[in-house]
Amino acid sequence: MTAAPDLLARRLLVVTGKGGVGKSTVTAGLALLAAELGQRVLVVEVDGKGDVCAKFEHPRVGFEPVEVHPNVSVLAMDTEASLREYLRLNLRVPVLGRLGPVARVFDFVATAAPGVKEVLTIGKVAWEVRESIEGRAPWDLVLVDAAATGHVVAQMGAPEAIRDLVSVGPIRSQTEWMTDLLSDPAVTALNVVTTPEEMPVSETIDLVTRARSELDVPLGTVFVNRVLPELFARAEEAAFGVLDDPAARRVLEASVGEGPALDEVLQGARLAVALRRTRAVHLAHLREAVDLPTLHLPYLFTRSHGLRETRMVAEALGAEFGL
Repeated sequence: MTAAPDLLARRLLVVTGKGGVGKSTVTAGLALLAAELGQRVLVVEVDGKGDVCAKFEHPRVGFEPVEVHPNVSVLAMDTEASLREYLRLNLRVPVLGRLGPVARVFDFVATAAPGVKEVLTIGKVAWEVRESIEGRAPWDLVLVDAAATGHVVAQMGAPEAIRDLVSVGPIRSQTEWMTDLLSDPAVTALNVVTTPEEMPVSETIDLVTRARSELDVPLGTVFVNRVLPELFARAEEAAFGVLDDPAARRVLEASVGEGPALDEVLQGARLAVALRRTRAVHLAHLREAVDLPTLHLPYLFTRSHGLRETRMVAEALGAEFGL
């Protein structure tokens, strides 16, 4: 399946993936693409290991949104700051500085009742989306650099879990509107970043299966990152086997010269072919197991991951979207 062209029309895109697959890079690329299409984007960094700001060559930010690029703002999630904001906005509790005793009570409750910290995290995200939909916040799109695949189901399912535990009161009403927003396919999409390798593909398949059975959150797109280019046609790949023949090797050496450089070129070509063939098997397995729109993003042969690379990812995304 190809990627749905209306993905960027959603108001909330959550991006997850196994650690190391380029989740933050894809999130930054989506943010830049949306910004260049005229959208005002808020990126919420939930994964503490990610650093979306670095993808825009901007210093790290805190809980307050900071513009890191035209039309792209970033905030870093902080559960204590989220609790402080919740108390101020919803319970009209004036809180200055650190929460002190309230924070200690919160830590106790969060430990005793798993899901509280997750609700504060996803609740902040949902609040920004609701505020933007109702015209009280400037964002056209909220992007979440979410927790890795092993944790995102608990994070996204926390409002529903808390709602089912509480029958009445403000917490019940708060989690109800969060759940409604997260389950709306016109608003929300949970997206997965993977690479064409065995473990990331396996985790992606497991996550999609779990999300469909445990969450009422619409699934969006699978972004397959670091796809190697097809350097050789099938007939050219077959030629590498022929070159192992001594007679063919002598003809080649007579044409281009002999020495270690020739060996390195041939070994590199064989390695490229072997890697692509191996990864093609994993891609085929992913296509068979996951019936979601899929985008392929090229391997970036660069050592840095700054704004130039983010722009390359955004351009690749735009091409895949047909923009």
